[in-house]
Amino acid sequence: MATFIQLFVTGGTFDKDYNFITGELYFKDTHLGKMFDRGRSTLNVDIKTLMMVDSLEMTDSDRNMIVLNCIKAKTHRIIITHGTDRIVQTAKEIAASPQVSDKTIILTGAMIPYAFGTSSDGFFNLGSALAFVQTLGPGVYVCMNGRYWLADNVRKNLDTGYFETLS
Repeated sequence: MATFIQLFVTGGTFDKDYNFITGELYFKDTHLGKMFDRGRSTLNVDIKTLMMVDSLEMTDSDRNMIVLNCIKAKTHRIIITHGTDRIVQTAKEIAASPQVSDKTIILTGAMIPYAFGTSSDGFFNLGSALAFVQTLGPGVYVCMNGRYWLADNVRKNLDTGYFETLS
């Protein structure tokens, strides 16, 4: 088993940029390399961009590609950056794959783009995901706001914008 952390980028608010003229959010490149540099991380990570899409536009074939990449990953520690609107759906699909039962897979995202600077929760969520992927046992988890949940025991509360345990 490899000792590195595989990081898959799928897009979502985490990696959106802001056009100051039109006010539109768009995708250019992932911000993860800059985030690791800024955070002075010494972890051995491999960043691979799978796609750059808003999770509301994610298709079944996109999710299948994410699952396949988790299965094929050489490491047992995986982080996936993902849009928050469909993060639970993707987490459940990954968890349903028996080929990943020995891996620790963390899905995380952001409610505010990293490009917005210090108002973004992305940097904090990435740091939390890095800690959780190294300490939690095998399973598929959603990590937001310093907390983690198993894929089948979490939902995004659309009224508050926070994730919570299912009742």
